[in-house]
Amino acid sequence: MSAFEPSFTIGIEEEYLLVDLETLDLVEAPDALMADCKAELEGQVSPEFLQCQIEIGTKVCANISEAHDDLRRLRTCVRDVAQKYGMAPIAASCHPSADYQRQHHTDNPRYHDLSRDLAGVARRMLICGQHVHVGIENDEARIDLLSQFPYFLPHLLALSGSSPYWKGEDTGLASYRLTVFDNLPRTGLPPVFSSWSEYERSIQMIIDSGAIKDTTKIWWDLRPSARFQTLENRICDVSPRMEDALTMAAITQCLMRMLWRLRKNNQRWRVYDRFLVGENRWRAQRYGVTEGLIDFGAAEVKSISDLVDEMLDLVGEDAEALGCLTELSRAKDIARDGSSAQRQRQVYQRARDAGEDDQAALRAVVDSLIGEFSEGL
Repeated sequence: MSAFEPSFTIGIEEEYLLVDLETLDLVEAPDALMADCKAELEGQVSPEFLQCQIEIGTKVCANISEAHDDLRRLRTCVRDVAQKYGMAPIAASCHPSADYQRQHHTDNPRYHDLSRDLAGVARRMLICGQHVHVGIENDEARIDLLSQFPYFLPHLLALSGSSPYWKGEDTGLASYRLTVFDNLPRTGLPPVFSSWSEYERSIQMIIDSGAIKDTTKIWWDLRPSARFQTLENRICDVSPRMEDALTMAAITQCLMRMLWRLRKNNQRWRVYDRFLVGENRWRAQRYGVTEGLIDFGAAEVKSISDLVDEMLDLVGEDAEALGCLTELSRAKDIARDGSSAQRQRQVYQRARDAGEDDQAALRAVVDSLIGEFSEGL
């Protein structure tokens, strides 16, 4: 086994929803808004599937400090440009009250193909996520980590949950986004492959059959990137607060390094059955940080706070080597104070307690998400 150390570079992609500053309803991005953003951000911004969405992507960042600066620049630009058009971005995975049936997909060949291929499933895709790329340049190391990392995906989902509402109703879930996304094919936890060649053979079979054109149509929670030598964590809801988004990126980066470090020492994290990991995935989707996940070694449910403490102990030396101790430690705050899903419910309840009706309370939630988008900028 090669002792070559991956770069562990970071790239963060985020999808935002655009809302009208007066009504707080979703609004379609005019061509001029996209043109203004593209002029300032030089290829780091693009339309998304729906016309009310916009996507940004950081440059390849050597460390979390670079990612912080670039993400702040991107968020600031999108916010400031949107404001000129009477709009604001929110970084939540679902708009609290919007109806997907009133949205239109972007006029783009890729999105026309998606709409045709996915039929009715595509029409419900009023959701946003965060994707974190970590540079792992060795193919075999990348496929080895693909099988081990999924144990931690529910932890990240629990911490990032930001989609409790759908079409004006409290779903009872912390991440309703995932229930929508899981209706697509080729989603969910990735399969376990024994080698990079086995992965390539499996992928090539469905490409050669004509079922898909390329690996960009594979939407697992974790996947080898189609364009870069990275592993891409795709399970997280998008975080309203930039600092929380950076924490998800730091956890992803540190866990990747920890698993590589084990591999270098001829060790590895236990690969648990996808049935077991899937149960924790559901618990994270349903409860967020409130009800805990199953510790498979102890065969009992442990609180997210306890699990986060254990996880941070595991990756302490990796966080120090990567220079992201501050961002990593914020995971404790999220586990203790709650994720965005809880904050949204608290805003809604305060508005109802103050005498506001249901629609006004939901607008209060959107207003709070607009405010959180600018925190730290």
